[in-house]
Amino acid sequence: MSAGGTDTPAARVGIVLVSHSAAVAAAVAELARGLAGGGVTAPVLPAGGTPDGGLGTSAELIAEAARAVDGGAGVALLVDLGSAVLTVKALLAEGDELPEGARLVDAPFVEGAVAALVTASAGGDLDAVAAAASEAYAYRKE
Repeated sequence: MSAGGTDTPAARVGIVLVSHSAAVAAAVAELARGLAGGGVTAPVLPAGGTPDGGLGTSAELIAEAARAVDGGAGVALLVDLGSAVLTVKALLAEGDELPEGARLVDAPFVEGAVAALVTASAGGDLDAVAAAASEAYAYRKE
């Protein structure tokens, strides 16, 4: 039970997957959900492509997704390529476009997304989610 005496679950860290492609962002979100196991997962949304369906990044789509996954525990933003990093950094610098506690996470896009979602779904805080995603750089494939 929560402190208020209800069975409301604690807020979980939200995750936004920023890609230059809407299809890639959506596929990575689907993969992460599938690999995170059964049950309730932390909120995760793709923010890929441009509003007109083209390739690129959109500050508007990123901000909308971040607000949608924000439950008060922070928002981890994972990105695919360089200019997505620049877009998220610009949003963070503006200060009012992203929810308080939003953080750009330096992590591989696919492996980091899975690790972040598993950790967030288990109730990890933003620091734990960011660390798990970043640690995915060390995953060896040989």
